[in-house]
Amino acid sequence: MTTFQIEQTPDRPAVSAGPPLKFVLSSVQSDSHMWNLVALQLIMEEMGHEVVNLGACVPVERLLTACRDERPDCLVLSTVNGHGHVDGARVISALRADAVLAGLPAVIGGKLGVHGDANSALEAELLALGFDAVFHVGAGDSGQAIESFREFVAANIRTLR
Repeated sequence: MTTFQIEQTPDRPAVSAGPPLKFVLSSVQSDSHMWNLVALQLIMEEMGHEVVNLGACVPVERLLTACRDERPDCLVLSTVNGHGHVDGARVISALRADAVLAGLPAVIGGKLGVHGDANSALEAELLALGFDAVFHVGAGDSGQAIESFREFVAANIRTLR
């Protein structure tokens, strides 16, 4: 089981510069895990951002409706059940096909497949489908995916607004 530690260090401030971003956070439809969403929500809130956490097992149409209603700066999907690449492909295809949401930045992270570190090949597939970033959690991951997510937000904060 992966655990996340939330900590502040001088080289990694917890609060963002400028106005907060708004994130819609969800799992994929087949993923019933909630702990990852709570951890991510806390991390993003500690970074100074607003989070609309839709919870687990969210159908694609409900996710799209929430994005239309909330008008977030970014959609964040998290998965731990190993089917992230399948369900994530459905979400990003629907998002990119929607005239209102086609340009919404979207990222996915977690356990993308059931083949251990070989799942890293799924990253290219998900990027090609339209995700702006993919944060694969491998077998030996010790928080690198979370750190990469923090770096993505920091590096893209101007374009996400």
